[in-house]
Amino acid sequence: MVISSEEELEKLKHIGKICANAIQVMAKAMEPGMTTRELDLIGRQYLDAHGAQSAPEVCYEFPGATCISVNEEVAHGVPGNRVIAAGDLVNIDVSALKDGYFGDTGASFGVAPVAQKTVRLLRDGKRAMTAGISQVKSGARYAAIGETVGKFAKKNGYTLIRNLASHGIGRSLHEYPEEIATWPDRREKRLMKEGQVFTIEPFLSLGGEYADDGDDGAWTLYSEPRALTVQFEHTVVASRNGPVILTLPD
Repeated sequence: MVISSEEELEKLKHIGKICANAIQVMAKAMEPGMTTRELDLIGRQYLDAHGAQSAPEVCYEFPGATCISVNEEVAHGVPGNRVIAAGDLVNIDVSALKDGYFGDTGASFGVAPVAQKTVRLLRDGKRAMTAGISQVKSGARYAAIGETVGKFAKKNGYTLIRNLASHGIGRSLHEYPEEIATWPDRREKRLMKEGQVFTIEPFLSLGGEYADDGDDGAWTLYSEPRALTVQFEHTVVASRNGPVILTLPD
């Protein structure tokens, strides 16, 4: 999607804020002993109360309102009977639809007390996303996102999951530009257009290289090799003045 009016921008900001607030509400409520299904219900209730629909449910018949991935799970974790425990690393990914426009954001959290290596991974996961966002500007190279994130990861001793990419978003959950790498990709030659809407969501890992299906063949993806991985995600717009972040909470 390329934004063509102030009205479109405001609607994207509105759904983006709903998604971001849902994550904050869920994170605040999260505690040891609750199941991921109970945590998902909190997110569903927030989306419902604000007139938004779960994008994974609407678009893909995903069995939950939000994606909740714990520890060895990298992405697309299905809410269920898994009990959240102290020390866990939990990723919450919320994407939703309202008035014909989509928002998508994600963040990872540690359930206290967490190991120091997890604290560092969480801090640097957010820094990796910020590094990628800093490259957003109309006319800039999409490749600069992956190059910058890749340089940060290498400098700080991390790996990146290389088959979970950022993507265009707007009037649908996944649209052009598809497959925006958050790792160095010499094949990437595209340029960002003024008003282009897309996500930036690097998966920073303590050794994982790829995301792979689990043995159960369900939605949940795991790092290969198995390693703790964090994801932080914002939806952004490329402007001549740099990035406009659409998924900021109140």
